[in-house]
Amino acid sequence: MQDKAHFPSVNPVTAGLSGACPRCGQGKLFDGFLSVKDACSTCGLDYSFADSGDGPAVFVIMIVGFIIVGLVLFVELSFQPPIWLHLILWLPLTVVLAGGILRPLKGLMIAVQYRHKAEEGRLDTDGDQTDQL
Repeated sequence: MQDKAHFPSVNPVTAGLSGACPRCGQGKLFDGFLSVKDACSTCGLDYSFADSGDGPAVFVIMIVGFIIVGLVLFVELSFQPPIWLHLILWLPLTVVLAGGILRPLKGLMIAVQYRHKAEEGRLDTDGDQTDQL
């Protein structure tokens, strides 16, 4: 993740939501729907640092859940449709919304991770015991 050349600052929100490289903003971040490429084809940034984990899925659950539950409650209290109509309405909408925002949120998490140079935590194994009382 060390920059050898100078690249202009890229807005991580714009780059992440559009699926662009977090360093140059030009190359593509994704190889498939959710799989991250090995490296940027434009600037050569190695994407091996990119690990968004379960973060995007948690945000998708919260955002989509809020929208769907609000709509379900509104429709139920206003019209009281049968349960089969609820299933026909809300199951496909849930899948479409979740699929639609998962990729941009994953790109955003990776871009913010790059911007703040976030890395996996490591244990201090040098043997110093300076923190003892």
